[in-house]
Amino acid sequence: MDISPLFWVGFNVFVLALLLLDLLVFNRRDHVVSMREALGWSAFWVALSLSFNYLVYQWLGKAAALEFLTGYLIEKSLSVDNLFVFLLIFSYFKVPAQYQHKILFWGIIGALVLRAAFILAGAALLAKFHFLMYVLGAFLVYTGIKMATSGGEPEIDPDSNPIVKFLSRHLPITSKLHEGKFFVRKDGVLFATPLLVVLVMVETTDVVFAADSIPAILAVSRDTFIVYTSNVFALLGLRALYFALEGLMRLFHYLHYGLALILVFIGGKLLVEGFDVHISMGWSLGTVGVILVLSVVLSLLFPKPVVEEQSEAPGE
Repeated sequence: MDISPLFWVGFNVFVLALLLLDLLVFNRRDHVVSMREALGWSAFWVALSLSFNYLVYQWLGKAAALEFLTGYLIEKSLSVDNLFVFLLIFSYFKVPAQYQHKILFWGIIGALVLRAAFILAGAALLAKFHFLMYVLGAFLVYTGIKMATSGGEPEIDPDSNPIVKFLSRHLPITSKLHEGKFFVRKDGVLFATPLLVVLVMVETTDVVFAADSIPAILAVSRDTFIVYTSNVFALLGLRALYFALEGLMRLFHYLHYGLALILVFIGGKLLVEGFDVHISMGWSLGTVGVILVLSVVLSLLFPKPVVEEQSEAPGE
């Protein structure tokens, strides 16, 4: 659809204003985000997203609104995997809780810029080369199968991260934190702090996850406006969702397999279109919703057994 450039500018100014309000007013001081605060912000971002979805429905019609809602739901669901990896990164680097919000804030700023570039490039390629839709479908099916067979236990290894390696070679890094700073100057020399390393890990991790989520949403809608805005609203609520689910993410162990099934379903939907079989957006949205609900319900009904580590006796 043809969206006025002024609207694109206005939408991005609105998003930037929300982020600045968050950083400079509501969270200008480093603090531990409570469960109550996280749930309140989560409710705010979800309500704002659904309100925008209603505007899309009034302005662009039912089909566009369903595409936005499906894309938003897929991105929000796939972001749970991001959150689990963020939790592992924070645990690995022993990042104090009061600094985690700041890292996630700047991480999401970077993610918004990177994903906008991915979306524009992906949409342009798909518009020019139609056969890429089937390549995309096959990629999503492969990714879903790979996700299901991986066991859902990602490893964090900063030493093998090429960007972290580059950072370590070209910039001295302090051995301890300096409050919430990313850089400090000591004896006239600029040092990076471990928080900058953590931020780099968060950013590069999001690039990896974007390789799954952006193709999945492009498979739902080929409208750049719908893909971009649904992605933005899902990312805006990511920090609040992290703190709201921090203690619960490990409980939803079947959600990982549900997400894998969603990727296979979306990829299969693209592939069968080559045989003139079309699945409506309503059925797609319903299928995604049912898979997510079943994944959460099964996780609660059949909790993952707790494995107790036994330490070996001295001399054994």
